[in-house]
Formats: sequence, C-alpha cells, structure tokens
Amino acid sequence: MNASYGRDLDLNLLRVFAVVADTGSVTDAARQLYLTQPAVSAALRRLTAAIGAPLFVRRGRGLELTGRGQRLHATLVPHLQAILDAALSAPQWNPATSERTLRLGVSDVAELWLLPALLRALAREAPRMCVVAVPVRFRTVAAALASGLDAAVTVADELPATVRRQPLFCGSFVCLFDPRHTRLRRAPTLEEYFALDHVIVSYNGDLRGIVEDVVRRQRKVRCSISTFATLGALIDGSALVATVPTTVAAHIRETRSHLATRPLPFEIEGSPTELLWPSSADDDDACRFVRGKIVDIARAEAPKL
Repeated sequence: MNASYGRDLDLNLLRVFAVVADTGSVTDAARQLYLTQPAVSAALRRLTAAIGAPLFVRRGRGLELTGRGQRLHATLVPHLQAILDAALSAPQWNPATSERTLRLGVSDVAELWLLPALLRALAREAPRMCVVAVPVRFRTVAAALASGLDAAVTVADELPATVRRQPLFCGSFVCLFDPRHTRLRRAPTLEEYFALDHVIVSYNGDLRGIVEDVVRRQRKVRCSISTFATLGALIDGSALVATVPTTVAAHIRETRSHLATRPLPFEIEGSPTELLWPSSADDDDACRFVRGKIVDIARAEAPKL
C-alpha cells in the first residue's frame, strides 16, 4: 500500500472539497451534500491542515480556489468521477468472455448426472470458465462451504444460517443387477431380496448401508466400496446386486444397457438433493450463472428419477 494512504487524510474530505470548488459556496455545497454548513467548514479546515496549504480564498460572498486548490481540483475530479462510476454502475459480466474458475462441491452421485451436462453447458455459453470439482458428503459439506466453495450439490442435514439452500429433486431407490447372472421377478419379495449377494456403497467403510439403517436387517454383503463410480463395473458380469438411487441406476445403464432394475420390496424415503451456496455469493454474477445452469440440469434430470 502506498505510504501516503497512511497520512491523516480522510478521503471523504476530498469529495467535500470538490463540491465546494464546483459551487464556490459552503452553503450550496452543504445543501448538495446533505450536511450542515458548520460540518462543511470543519471538513475544509481538516483538509487544509492535512495538505498544509490553503485551498480557498474568499472572494465577495463566495470562495475561489488558490493555485494549490486549482491543481488539486484538476487532478482530483477525473479520479473522483471514475470512483463514483465504479461504485454506482452495474458490473457488465459476460459469460462468453469470463475466465472465472469456480469451486464446486459434488457428491459422488451428483458427479454422474451433473458434471457432464454442466461442462457441456459451459462449453456452449462460457467456454473460458473452469470448474474445480471437490468431493463432498452430507457430513463434510458445511465445512467445505466455509472453506471457500462457491456452491455444492449434495444431500445435506442442518447447515449454518449463512448457507443458502435450494432443493433440486428427491429421488427413490431401485435394485440394479445383471439379468444374465441373477434372476429377479418384476416385484421381488423381501426374502428373495435378502437372499441375494450385495455390493454396497458405505461412506463409513463397513458392511452397513442405507438398507441396514432403514429395514434393520443385514444383507449378505460381498463387497463394500466408498463411491458409486465403479459400481457398474462390479455388477456387470457378476451375480451381485446393488441398491442405488434411481439417478445412479439410470446413468449406469446409459453405458451398460443390458443391466436391469427392479423395485425394492420395502420403502426407502430418499433425502432431497440440494443446491447449496454461501450467502456471500448471492450477487456474484458468475456463481449465479452456474447455479442457474445446475437448476436447469436438475429439472431435465428429474423425470428420470
């Protein structure tokens, strides 16, 4: 920072000076600035003391700039106007030219349906923007947002009041399997379901998943993994079955269409997937643009759920 910023000079005094110089009158300047005459006079005295030279001389009923005042006025006015314009003018943000990099937290489920569609949308409308995808889960998203994420898409529990949240959709669960190796009726019974060998996604790194928590009955778990990313490859060509959100099943079947789904023999109430962002990013044009794209993509995905 320039050393002159440390001097005893209130920059508000310069605005008072400029208005007095333009009007030639303390009274008229006070009226324009919505200040009292004594307040304007006091501001001029403080500015004169800070600069160390007189800026005005009295001429009749008005004030006239001294040579020092004229030089200050000539230098100040263009910069003061530029500052006012910058403060009051609406920013002109253009997605086509923006080079912003946004940090987006995504759950492993959201990675499947969101990131490919979002990158395609950005390639069309904001080709210079970049996305840094950060893995988040419902237990970690609050800390991740507090650490600088611009937005996140995941399931979440309670969050601080500083986090904005918008529900995107609430999906259900299905049983995903390879019909070449596992036979399942269109409506499997509870006993048929629990007789199968299962692969589960466990964020705790154990043999318990959402079914164990909801139904209170342990499946025959042959494999527990930490992400949905490899689930399709594990099911394909094996007798393993997986209980997954419908959006995960739909995206796995886009590349493995020979896999099949069946309804579960019990109800699992899914939690809503939400768009989350810090309140400080409410009026950030780039963040608003990307949030809008995420909402559009979620609406397009919702019928598949």
